[in-house]
Amino acid sequence: MAKKITIALAGNPNSGKTTVFNNLTGQHRHIGNYPGVTVEKIEGRLNYNGYQIRVIDLPGTYSLTAHSIDEIIARNFVLEEKPDVVINIIDASNLERNLYLTTQFMELGVPLVLVLNMYDVAQKHGVTVNEQRFSELLGNPVVFSVATKKERMHAFLDAAIDLVEGKNIFAKTSIGYGADIQAELKKIEDVLVQDKLILEKYPSSWLAIKLLEKDDEVLRKIKKSKYADEVLEQSEQSIQYLEGIFNDTPEAIIADGRYGFISGACSEAVGLNYELRHSVSDKIDGFLINKFLGLPIFLGLMWIVFKLTFTVSIPLMNLIESGVGGVAALVGSLFPAETALKSLIVDGVISGVGSVLVFLPIILIVFLAMAFLEGSGYMARAAFIMDRLMHKIGLHGRSFIPMLLGFGCNVPAIMAARSIEDKKDRMVTILVNSFMSCGARLPVYALFIAAFFPQDMAGNVLFSLYLLGMLVAVLIAKLFRKYLFRGEAAPFVMELPPYRMPTVKSILIHMWDKAAMYLKKAGTIIFAGCVIVWFLSNYPQDVSYSRNYDALLQSQKGYIEQIVELEKQREAEKLKKSYAGSLGRLTVPIFRPLGFGDWRLSVALISGIVGKEIVVGTLGTLYAVGDDSAALGRALRNIERTDGSKLFTPLVAYSFMVFVLLYIPCMATIAVIKQETNSWLWALFAVFYTTGVAWVASFVIYQGGRLIGFQ
Repeated sequence: MAKKITIALAGNPNSGKTTVFNNLTGQHRHIGNYPGVTVEKIEGRLNYNGYQIRVIDLPGTYSLTAHSIDEIIARNFVLEEKPDVVINIIDASNLERNLYLTTQFMELGVPLVLVLNMYDVAQKHGVTVNEQRFSELLGNPVVFSVATKKERMHAFLDAAIDLVEGKNIFAKTSIGYGADIQAELKKIEDVLVQDKLILEKYPSSWLAIKLLEKDDEVLRKIKKSKYADEVLEQSEQSIQYLEGIFNDTPEAIIADGRYGFISGACSEAVGLNYELRHSVSDKIDGFLINKFLGLPIFLGLMWIVFKLTFTVSIPLMNLIESGVGGVAALVGSLFPAETALKSLIVDGVISGVGSVLVFLPIILIVFLAMAFLEGSGYMARAAFIMDRLMHKIGLHGRSFIPMLLGFGCNVPAIMAARSIEDKKDRMVTILVNSFMSCGARLPVYALFIAAFFPQDMAGNVLFSLYLLGMLVAVLIAKLFRKYLFRGEAAPFVMELPPYRMPTVKSILIHMWDKAAMYLKKAGTIIFAGCVIVWFLSNYPQDVSYSRNYDALLQSQKGYIEQIVELEKQREAEKLKKSYAGSLGRLTVPIFRPLGFGDWRLSVALISGIVGKEIVVGTLGTLYAVGDDSAALGRALRNIERTDGSKLFTPLVAYSFMVFVLLYIPCMATIAVIKQETNSWLWALFAVFYTTGVAWVASFVIYQGGRLIGFQ
């Protein structure tokens, strides 16, 4: 007995859908009306390859919104009748307009076969499509057809039967609408999951999209739910939030996301002359994502960002530094005598945390620039440009998005790797993400660059560190893909949304989100780290000094310079014999071949495991200069080796910054690696291998620099 399946034919008007239907069913067709409406319901039957196939010719429609009766009928049939396969007939000579309907079927998650009809006409217009690549990118089988000549009718029937029999080899592809839209969709879905009855009929992700689009039909369905008030309240909150950010409706932004997905897929798999909706965007793209100019333009823009960062931020940093110094002096004056509590509050907490807050302007300016580039649509192009490189090293193209987010913070960046379906691609992305220079490293760079490099070189040095992190990530990813996680990278579509001028509100919100994360760390992790460093550098209290400093100070009464020098010597000996000093001296031999053999630098690097910003606060505490970055810079320049030569030179400073860039991720990043890989083994692997990479890189830079004559 023949097995029965139902196929729904869907497509735009004039896509050749009716011709396909007639070719398949011949005279075996029945015409009636859909219940309650005058729209024709056309059905047909055929027997093929052991199957009795029922074919439903849905009304021609450009989308699946609730704007017309044809759209509602087509959508409701697919949702409620649940055909075994939807065959989407697409005019191959008019791809972008036709594929908009395709993206909405993809959102529904239905079994889908895409038929590129009129392919002969498309070829005459100069359009060529890589069938296999297009199938991979869209996550559904793609078949060429010329219905007027009855060419390849059986090819898409075979593809439909393969879907029914579970033989589809293509991984499903998701459409990206941008981080803000995705976050609000997640909030709505979290409320929708309470209603099990409605989710039995409709996908929660699709319902969430339709609620943001204010789809009348879906709103009517939701109002019947006992959770209607919660769902509608969350939907309205999300809509208002998104309208405030984008100065546009979520429906328009989602539509842009769909067209961006289409543009990205066509850019990778379709040759020349496919229809373009955003002519201005495409003219700009012809320049910005040009095969030869794209990468230099991207690097040039990043260089400008970092150059401006130092130029604009220095006056603001000086202002904050003065403010923190004033607070420290004021609080210190409230204590009548030098006590451990005063030292803890003034030297440990205020000066330690303050030394990190000083660098807030740099954080704000970098993230302000990044928010503008992202909101304008350029960062999607940057990801597209880098996608070519990603493929060459065997990485998933989507890996560049988490790596890009890593410039802000490695924690959310690693979590963003969840969007990568392939486990091997996801693991590699997680393990190399910490090489991306997060905002926490900026204070360290700012300190050493200001202390050891002229201002006109500052932007170049900073840019080189960011670039080095990316290059190391790429090289390590290549090695991992070749030896640790073998296999081909899975395909995906890099969405190319139209360019738009981001709103001031949107830029400020994104900038503040990143800055708030930085400030939160300053108030929690960095605060705790500074207290721990203060304790380690001030205890034990009963230090046995090599000299009787009290007697020497008494003998020098009236000689201010001698007294100051003796106080410095006593403080230095106290620090050296503290817990911090003991720990630092123990690890000095590890760092000496890298050029920085001072035990205080070792302590700072160890404390940086808590958070990279703490490196600066720790140095401020250990060199007894508090939050004064200028004084800390002078202290670093004045460190001497045993032979009297200066420890720090520009070469040593760069070697130190490279180590900070590449070594062990912070504690929060280690925790999230464990969370995302579900294994402490991978988290520990990340700890040891990144530190090994950092040591080798710093060694090569320092020793190689000395060999060719750098100081």
